[in-house]
Amino acid sequence: MSLVAALAFTACGNNEAKDTKDSTNETESTQTAETTETSKDIDKLTVQFVPSREPDEIITVTEPLKDMLKDELSKEGYNVENVDISVGTSYEATGEAMSAGTVDVGFIPGGTYVTYDDGVDVILTATRDGLSVESDDPKEWNDNSPIKNIDDQVTFYRALVLAGPSEKGKALAKKVNNAEELTWEELDDLNWAVMGPTSSAGYLYPSLWMKDKFDHSISDLSNAVQADSYASSFSRLATGQVDALVTYADARMDYADQWQSEFGGKNDIFDDVQVIGVTDKIMNDTISVSKTSEKMTPELIEALQNAFINIGKTNEGKEVIAIYTHKGYEKANPDDYEAEREAQKMARDAN
Repeated sequence: MSLVAALAFTACGNNEAKDTKDSTNETESTQTAETTETSKDIDKLTVQFVPSREPDEIITVTEPLKDMLKDELSKEGYNVENVDISVGTSYEATGEAMSAGTVDVGFIPGGTYVTYDDGVDVILTATRDGLSVESDDPKEWNDNSPIKNIDDQVTFYRALVLAGPSEKGKALAKKVNNAEELTWEELDDLNWAVMGPTSSAGYLYPSLWMKDKFDHSISDLSNAVQADSYASSFSRLATGQVDALVTYADARMDYADQWQSEFGGKNDIFDDVQVIGVTDKIMNDTISVSKTSEKMTPELIEALQNAFINIGKTNEGKEVIAIYTHKGYEKANPDDYEAEREAQKMARDAN
């Protein structure tokens, strides 16, 4: 009986110890879950756009993105208190802010991503409508204008070298439309509007076009000014302050109304502005994230990918991302930007 009592006491003690251990494990599990849940609370997520359009216009159009992003991230388990949207003063300023971790998410071109990829990760590539002309011959663009969108979705675009309605601009457009070759001296005699040196369409690829055709680059031009936006470039082109500019292929469609109503153009933009050069294909814009942001984790990156893809599928979301002529997003592969890296290397060597 004493032995039975002793065994019963031992069993009871073991059960109590097991209960205590289970209770401790349950408490630790609950604390871990609470910690994980807390880590998904984000006070502020900073999103910045590059100034490829007028900054005030970008801020106004993208205002609804704040609530859209918060709603979509909440479906991924993230509670974001505030989404702060801003526009960088330049492409480089946005890249530097992301590298420093002061901007979490950036809508930036592939060229800017590649320049700052030590501190920036690409997570999404934008898709766009294709265009009614897909050729590297500038005469074809002029012969088949006005350019229109088609339903086919593409992950690339081209940059165009455009001549305006000034006397010098018209002279070069006439040569192109007569299938005559341009010379470097003729290009160098023009006044140019260009974008920052990491802008794919506004600097980098047109510079490579010049290198390939004339063994020179944008940095060799005698009279080139850096514009703060494409709108500013077109405004200068309309008034004759510049004779030529470089931009993305469907820019004339974007500024068709403003050309006469705001910029001072005399005729339809497709009549006043002619193509004199066409670049190689360029990968579409990116949504990228900061590598140095303390809040950026693999889980948050996946949540952001899902959120932006879902936003791009809604009518309200499409209205917002149309500011950059984006139609939607697909997950990005950094290897897709190897051509961009090579292009930048070639541009640096050319300079």
